[in-house]
Amino acid sequence: MPPDAVSELTPPTTTHRIVVGVDGSPESERALDWAITQAQEKGAILEIVTAWIYPMVVGYAFTTTVREVHQAAQDVVDRAITRVSETAPDVVVRGKTTEQPPAPSLVAESEGADLLVVGFRGLGGFAELLLGSVSQYCARHASCSVVVVR
Repeated sequence: MPPDAVSELTPPTTTHRIVVGVDGSPESERALDWAITQAQEKGAILEIVTAWIYPMVVGYAFTTTVREVHQAAQDVVDRAITRVSETAPDVVVRGKTTEQPPAPSLVAESEGADLLVVGFRGLGGFAELLLGSVSQYCARHASCSVVVVR
């Protein structure tokens, strides 16, 4: 049984939702930690989202097959769910991978959420940017408040 399956069996007692985008980067791990703390404080459901497209950079190397990309994305979500379960077992957590570009995917997931949390930049190749393209897009287009964690 995947780590998030247990959470799905227990109906949530809140309607508050925090969506956090993760991609395995150190920045997204900080965003996840921040979102975990907020979910604990607010009693919110934490929804972890990894969006992927083929080809995709994973660990700074290009993947070679669609199956490999999908598995890498699922591994990112599974690790994030495990992190939540270990640090905040009282938080209801859900995980999702989606085969879409990350920015529009996270904006779509922000519909009906109380908060969208993203890292200031992810695995993209432009380290000199002050704010990554996904976090910029989310800040402009999300339908809820956005927190960009640095």
